[in-house]
Amino acid sequence: MKFQRYPIQHVELKVENLERSLSFYKKVIGFSVLEKTEKEAFLTADGETSLLSLKELEHYSPKQGKTTGLYHFAILLPERMYLASILKHFLKQGIELGASDHLVSEALYLSDPDGNGIEVYADRDSSTWKWQNNEVVMDTKPLDGHNLLNELPKDEEWKGLPHKTLIGHIHLHVRSLEEAEKFYKEGLGLDIVTNYGGHALFLSFHRYHHHIGVNVWAGKDAKNPKPEHVGLKSFALFYDTKEQRDKAIERLISLGFHVKEQDDVFTVENESGNKIKLVF
Repeated sequence: MKFQRYPIQHVELKVENLERSLSFYKKVIGFSVLEKTEKEAFLTADGETSLLSLKELEHYSPKQGKTTGLYHFAILLPERMYLASILKHFLKQGIELGASDHLVSEALYLSDPDGNGIEVYADRDSSTWKWQNNEVVMDTKPLDGHNLLNELPKDEEWKGLPHKTLIGHIHLHVRSLEEAEKFYKEGLGLDIVTNYGGHALFLSFHRYHHHIGVNVWAGKDAKNPKPEHVGLKSFALFYDTKEQRDKAIERLISLGFHVKEQDDVFTVENESGNKIKLVF
């Protein structure tokens, strides 16, 4: 099975009911199924590469509020036109949406049947992004939906996710920004590109606006979810080379984090209970 070669390579979710979740992710979001077993499914946009997997828990508890874990994962569309197409589709389906203009991107927000947050977005050209003191300028303004929909011919029909769809970033609830900076910056090696008012950090590789966001909006010192809670199981973080991945592992161990290895897959879990697979 192929996985995308992009910093946030793959997201794994724990769900209450696999068939219910599959129906949502196929009919509403536009994924197709790459592989499926009785309790797990791998979803794709291009028919070859798995971006998202869903695992049904044998014994589950509903998603809990005021805990660490997933805030949202973000599906990156290759062009603005595709964002307009899926907006039209969501409106036809009567989906409850949030919508924002972040200056660097335009984004739609919704939740799956288990309450997992999803962002669907398209980037503006990076040449238009503004940087101040090595921080990218982002904001949260109302999205001009009418302007976006004008991208589409009136008879344009939604065809699901385009082949070049990626997981653009992931945004997490954490219990402490200080702990998060130690883990994601000092350990994993990402750069902080925005400090959002002392309650959220945005980090990335290669001066992207963010590959990982972390916030304390669930409350400082929020509790970690229990294994039986639906929500984020793990995500995979891709490094350009084995050397970069191995140096990240060395830094994490020196900072006191426990890195597990199984079948050449290295996994680390931070204080907020967010589990990351380190790949190259």
